[in-house]
Amino acid sequence: MQSHATSDPAAFCQAGAAEAYTNLAPSAAAIKAMRSEFNTRRQHMVKRLNKLKGVTCLEPLGAFYCFPNISGVFGRTFKGTAVKSPLNFCAVALEQSGVALVPGEAFGSDKHVRLSYATSMAQIDKGLDRLEKLLLD
Repeated sequence: MQSHATSDPAAFCQAGAAEAYTNLAPSAAAIKAMRSEFNTRRQHMVKRLNKLKGVTCLEPLGAFYCFPNISGVFGRTFKGTAVKSPLNFCAVALEQSGVALVPGEAFGSDKHVRLSYATSMAQIDKGLDRLEKLLLD
């Protein structure tokens, strides 16, 4: 709750966003291209996540996040650390693979983590490659 209540953009950022939206709005063609690219990234991430051992992921319908169920990983041990929760798994992923995830507890789930696909395909694959390696070990 605290992270969502206190992490809003500063007022000057909001003013800049309003200016960009009002006077620099992208064309319909640019919006179409962005939507297509985000759709490609979403489908790619979901496909890759569903191939990971102990992970299942439904295709999201909005935003630019995947919310995979990682409860199939619970009970496994990675370099001496047992995974018991999303928070615990996020710590393991960060410490052992260099991948930052958001624990599902922040969104009311004790079985999920959140990943963003609002980045390049190269970055998406880099992170998923690291998670795949972690889960294979």
